[in-house]
Amino acid sequence: MEPKSRLAARSLEISLTAGNLATSVQWYCDVLGFVVKKEYARGETVFAVALESGNVQILLTQDDGAKGLDRPKGEGFSFQITTDQNIDELAEYARKAGAVLDTEPVEIFPGKRVFRLRDPNGFRIAVSSNPPK
Repeated sequence: MEPKSRLAARSLEISLTAGNLATSVQWYCDVLGFVVKKEYARGETVFAVALESGNVQILLTQDDGAKGLDRPKGEGFSFQITTDQNIDELAEYARKAGAVLDTEPVEIFPGKRVFRLRDPNGFRIAVSSNPPK
């Protein structure tokens, strides 16, 4: 049966598990400039934190260890955050906050620059600029 319409997505949110929730929240806030939107707790224990930057939302949840806390995360997976900001300045901001870049800023085609890094859990992130219109 043919669908009546195709997906017309407006945004994408992502949920990631963290070996140490507090460390990961601090990294996303300090290195990439996200802000805490909401904390989720059971009793006195925070088990998830919603972060946002512009239209991008990330939900970090504390890994319960059921599959092993030392297992590799993010293998074969990366996500890209696109911005109108200066990529070189953002890369420098991330470095000054303690991030180690996987790749330095590079132009991948005219007007589009990108750098890559990993969060404390090993998830791969590309931060790229919008090409000029």
